Amino acid sequence: MTKLEDIIYRNVETLTCNDKPEYRLVPRNEKQSLPNTLKLREIITIIKDILFPGFFSDLIKECESLKEYQALMMHCLNNSLKEQIENSLRFCPEDAGTPVASAPRKNLTAVSAKLSEQFMEKLPEIKRLLCTDVQAMFDNDPAAKNKAEVIICYPSIQAMIHYRVGHELLILGIPLLPRIITEMAHSATGIDIHPGAQIGEYFSIDHGTGVVIGETTIIGSHVHLYKGVTLGAKNFVLDECGNPVNVPRHPIIEDNVVIYSNATVLGRITIGHDSVIGGNVWLTTSVAPHSRIVQQKASNE
Repeated sequence: MTKLEDIIYRNVETLTCNDKPEYRLVPRNEKQSLPNTLKLREIITIIKDILFPGFFSDLIKECESLKEYQALMMHCLNNSLKEQIENSLRFCPEDAGTPVASAPRKNLTAVSAKLSEQFMEKLPEIKRLLCTDVQAMFDNDPAAKNKAEVIICYPSIQAMIHYRVGHELLILGIPLLPRIITEMAHSATGIDIHPGAQIGEYFSIDHGTGVVIGETTIIGSHVHLYKGVTLGAKNFVLDECGNPVNVPRHPIIEDNVVIYSNATVLGRITIGHDSVIGGNVWLTTSVAPHSRIVQQKASNE
């Protein structure tokens, strides 16, 4: 045995025998397979083509009409999405505590097909909400020449497409896929939005890099954030085993609020409607509607 073969042999023995089960690779076979991230990227591209035809690909040129193109894309979406939903359900433990996760393993193909159809019914509403986000971004940025530029170029819109898709999948009880989809946007844009957050209409983020929006955040309509804003948790509760408990722990942002760059808003507090939170503010207490919160000036006293 060569030195290299000896190293490989010892590593294989160590990695396969001593590692904890939860860190081992899940076998990819006909009965159990992890969701495929490459296929999920393709699914997001298809969804973008359905919602904004012609903005993200030239495939529409191959069809005689817009209706023909969107019907074709929807068939492609359904075929791909139901497969990835089934993979996520097979990966998810049956005792995960949700009706979808506890579905009989033998019925997962049918369950996945139904869930895919239910998601596709949400596409018009996703499109409506995204159009309000585009409008909000256009209204809040004089540098935007037209809405097409906003759709194609602005990272906040890319992040919101991923978020609004992931959020609807999460509502349907589909595990893992929502996080994968939103983390794709996080990696590409620097905007980290958990799919569990609730975000209303006309939401916009200027520039966006470094924005963090936690899982239990609730955001109203006509809210505008600047880069570096954190809507996070101040602390979290542990169960008897020392594991974090998923309880509301992120802020509630009411309608018509502006939060400027690098502000940090932590805990289950409420920012009242029509308020302005200044840049670099650290906020852990609720503020009343129509508030103006700015940094305190340094004092020599």
